[in-house]
Amino acid sequence: MYNPVEIIIKKRAGQELSESEINFMVGGYVQGKIPDYQMSSFLMAIFFRGMNDAETFLLTKSYIDSGKKLEFAENTVDKHSTGGVGDKVSIVLAPIVAACGGKIPMLGGRGLGHTGGTLDKLESIPNLRTDLDEAQFRKTIAACGFSIASQTQDMVPADKKIYALRDVSGTVESLPLITASIMSKKIAEGAKNLVIDLKVGSGAFMKNIEDARKLGRNLKKVGETFGQKVKIVYTDMNNPIGTHIGNGLEIKECVEYLQGASYPDLHEITKTLATQMLLLCDLAKDEHDAQQKIQKAIKSGKALEHLRQFIKLQNGNEKVADEPNLLPQAKIQVPILATKSGYIHAIDSQAIGYALIELKAGRQKLTDLLDYGTGAKFTAKIGDEVSKNQELGAVYCQNQNDGKIVAEKIAKSLQIQTDKTAKRQLILAVE
Repeated sequence: MYNPVEIIIKKRAGQELSESEINFMVGGYVQGKIPDYQMSSFLMAIFFRGMNDAETFLLTKSYIDSGKKLEFAENTVDKHSTGGVGDKVSIVLAPIVAACGGKIPMLGGRGLGHTGGTLDKLESIPNLRTDLDEAQFRKTIAACGFSIASQTQDMVPADKKIYALRDVSGTVESLPLITASIMSKKIAEGAKNLVIDLKVGSGAFMKNIEDARKLGRNLKKVGETFGQKVKIVYTDMNNPIGTHIGNGLEIKECVEYLQGASYPDLHEITKTLATQMLLLCDLAKDEHDAQQKIQKAIKSGKALEHLRQFIKLQNGNEKVADEPNLLPQAKIQVPILATKSGYIHAIDSQAIGYALIELKAGRQKLTDLLDYGTGAKFTAKIGDEVSKNQELGAVYCQNQNDGKIVAEKIAKSLQIQTDKTAKRQLILAVE
């Protein structure tokens, strides 16, 4: 029998932990034998001292072994994003890939830090359920090609508990903890192939490409050790994705995109990720073939139909797929105005994410209730020329004064200078 304090001190000193020590800490926490405050100390020790490849693999394995693991006969594929402001890609990507013949068992997450969660966004659809049991999860995938659901109580319970604790203990950005969290779910859900959208920039947890590549290496190595084929796509997260930020607003953008509306950056990321997913599971001969299939899935309305089926199968109001105005929308709009004239050189996307938490578009603490109708429409991108007091979008809120404060914070998140600057490259690398 181990003493948790001794293990915490050992990791705090930078020493390598054994499989039994890692299993003791993770298993003990899941069983309620190790309290939050000791697990928080353990997570903080990992945050500061890190873990080597062997420890990271063993931590991931301990997460997976804490619950049950699904197996599918089909050649399944999934995508994971490390999170970004306005990142609603999963909600359009899954129906597109499903329309091309893919089978996607996707376990989504909730808001963590300044980024929104896919499950929170989906639950803005009236009556839609993400708390499915295994039978419902499998039924939805069989019927429409994909399901996006929360972890069941018996699937990776270690991650479910530790994921929540990381958010309130300041240990979100730890590479071993991110790796174990992502890969345990993606392996336990039964995905044989995985594409990871690894965000880099001001609105991401990884602020630079060097750190992002360290995480990408960890993710790929762990996945391949478990027999999974993994592709990493590095994408820029210095601009919010698309034009809407906030749960219901982002679903509205997704529906409009699948209906044929133009959202260039959302399309570029979606096309790149979908291409890699189709190639990994042999649903396309090459990139050109994959992109033709993706375009056809959107233009024909087939991808939208898969989204409609998914919403209905998970108990939601499928009319949202035709009438996105049925989604919650806050009653007041406050304009976001440029503070001066010039060219946008930088956007603090993280600051935007945190500002919108004040309107309950995200959570400050785990027990907070979300307002699915609040958020922002924000059209500005790095490289744009703007004029002082030009309207760059609007904050959607329930209170005029709160909205004005948030609109001013968003306006201040823009760094505007007199000299021109280039637009950002969205796809940084595919490895």
